[in-house]
Amino acid sequence: MTTTDAAMVKDVQLRLLFIPLLGMLIPVVSGIITYERYTAAQVIISNCYFILTSFIIWGGCNWIHMKLRPLFRKSPNPFFKILFISIVSALYGAASGGALTMVWFKVSNDLFTWEKFFAFIAFTVMAVTVFTLVYEILFLSKERELDTKIVEELDRERVQAEMDVLNNELDPHFIFNSLNTLNHLILANPEAAHLFNSRLAQVYKYVLVNKSRELVSLSSELEFIESYFFLLQVRHENKLMFELDAKESSTRKIMMPPCALQTVVENAIKHNEFSAENPLKIKLSLNGEYLKVSNNKRPKPYLAESTKIGLRNLSSRYKLVCNKNIVIENEGSNFLVKLPLITNI
Repeated sequence: MTTTDAAMVKDVQLRLLFIPLLGMLIPVVSGIITYERYTAAQVIISNCYFILTSFIIWGGCNWIHMKLRPLFRKSPNPFFKILFISIVSALYGAASGGALTMVWFKVSNDLFTWEKFFAFIAFTVMAVTVFTLVYEILFLSKERELDTKIVEELDRERVQAEMDVLNNELDPHFIFNSLNTLNHLILANPEAAHLFNSRLAQVYKYVLVNKSRELVSLSSELEFIESYFFLLQVRHENKLMFELDAKESSTRKIMMPPCALQTVVENAIKHNEFSAENPLKIKLSLNGEYLKVSNNKRPKPYLAESTKIGLRNLSSRYKLVCNKNIVIENEGSNFLVKLPLITNI
């Protein structure tokens, strides 16, 4: 429903209630109609006349609102717009109401007095001003609500578009590393390559199933990273060690971007030397705020080949999903990546 549609629904309700009410109330309050002077039929006709007067004033003011609103669309200050529309509407109400009141005095049994005439004009202007304010407040609230919805929709589309770009980046990144690993195993150990290929199919299935999701449960991500780490151990034999310090019950309530741990693990392997005597130790642990992924540092003496979309990709995904940043601590003998915990509410 657009702002205009919503305003029309409100307008119909207000018209049905207040046009007859004001048409019968204002003439009596201002004193321009005295029921004792008329028969029952004449009272009904009198009420119909002033209900018609109320309808003409209401409809004219509504037309003024619709014509003047577009002139103030670029104005950042709604006060001036409301003041201007109120003044124009009040002048119209006074003019049209005054003209119809003069006609009434010509054909009615009531005696004309300026006091009654100006009292009717005053009550008419008061009613027009009050309902102009009501209209504009309703319109502004609906307009702001619509603007908020548009902004939220644009934000969702922007986030989805950026997530699509990041997820599209993830697939080539995964394939690049996996094919290099498989190529090495095919040449070095065909049996291990066959086993690696079977596990690779399971791992890649996880990637395909979850690539369009913003979040997955930490428990499923841990299952995935254990399978993925098996692939790494097949290739590197005893040169890698993996330690997990997290209770299963605590991981079910936590969410994270899919393949986030794979990105961190790949980064550690890519930039560090390791051997059977000095293995690369990767540890995962939970605290109240972060999932910590740490590894001992033995930087390679040469620049590791990299597509440079690993941790940058992961950082961008966290910002888009939960507006939080990953924390990287690269001091001392350990490299630490802290992934913010996203609670599944």
